[in-house]
Amino acid sequence: MITCGADATITSIVPRQARFRDRTSPAWRGSALADDRLSIVRTTYDSAPASLDPSGPLHELRLAAGRALRAKVAGPEARARTQEIWGTPGSRWFTPTDPIWRVHNDAAMFAGGITALLVQMLHPAAMAGVGDFSGYKSDPWGRLQRTADYIAVTTFGTIEAAEQVSARVARIHDRVSGTDELGRPYRGNDPDLLLWVHDAEIDAFLRAYQAYSPTPLTPAEADTYVEQTAIPARLLGIADPPLTVAQLRSQLRGFRADLAITNSAREASRFVVLHPPVGLAARPAYGMLVAGGVALVPGFARRMLGLPLGPRAARWVARPFGHAAVAGVRWALGGLDKANRLAPAARGQGL
Repeated sequence: MITCGADATITSIVPRQARFRDRTSPAWRGSALADDRLSIVRTTYDSAPASLDPSGPLHELRLAAGRALRAKVAGPEARARTQEIWGTPGSRWFTPTDPIWRVHNDAAMFAGGITALLVQMLHPAAMAGVGDFSGYKSDPWGRLQRTADYIAVTTFGTIEAAEQVSARVARIHDRVSGTDELGRPYRGNDPDLLLWVHDAEIDAFLRAYQAYSPTPLTPAEADTYVEQTAIPARLLGIADPPLTVAQLRSQLRGFRADLAITNSAREASRFVVLHPPVGLAARPAYGMLVAGGVALVPGFARRMLGLPLGPRAARWVARPFGHAAVAGVRWALGGLDKANRLAPAARGQGL
């Protein structure tokens, strides 16, 4: 397994991506170019109508919805954690206009996360690790918050913080081991298992962004997104992460022989789709979000999971639901102070 201390340099891990670090220097953060690029991100995420009364009931509803969503994803100390991740000065791997920043900062991640969970659980070893060690039933929001925190730190945080959280996750993986439902031993730090989880996750995030974002990536930008995700992936012990969309899809096809539907996967999929840990008032919105996530699950995987959604229904029914749900999430989060979402460190100022 590859480990990386805080004194390691980015070029020693992923030489091809060394150029990403240059644009996070103090000189770049204080430049007019940085301000111009950040303005692009502002226009992408500021979905509030210009005439919205900042003191009116709709504005208050928007803020309340945004805070509730943020608390679910980032935990009860969401504001403090946001300040720590985004506001800490220091060199970063990525900038606001990088594809990985755009994808991971978009509301489409809510649908993509559902897609990723449903696909990942088809690997018996991955499902066994989740069932045996993650406590996804007893503490589903805690698991979501830990995953979201890792993604946020490795995307938006300083390089030092990203290396620290990656080392912590790697140590957790070292303690995970057992036997899956097919009787095969598994280890949490198995490079092939880590690669499966990584590939299924970033493929789902990319599919969701391309489907539900108003500014989808170009083919070249999509390749760059995959390449950029390789930086934190290597810190977890993944020796050969994909660097292009074509490589990503090829690796995923190579895993097909390892996939199987298990009782644990059926139970987990029912938990995600039919019995989520949300209140009755939130069920309709969650159902629309689930529909959008299920629509992006590859057809073979939907069939394995027993999800009754054909290609036409996915395109003409589930995806429109997904569009509406993601737009609602984007609207709610857009009501929060943009200083909490747009990395003030990239503008050279505090929160």
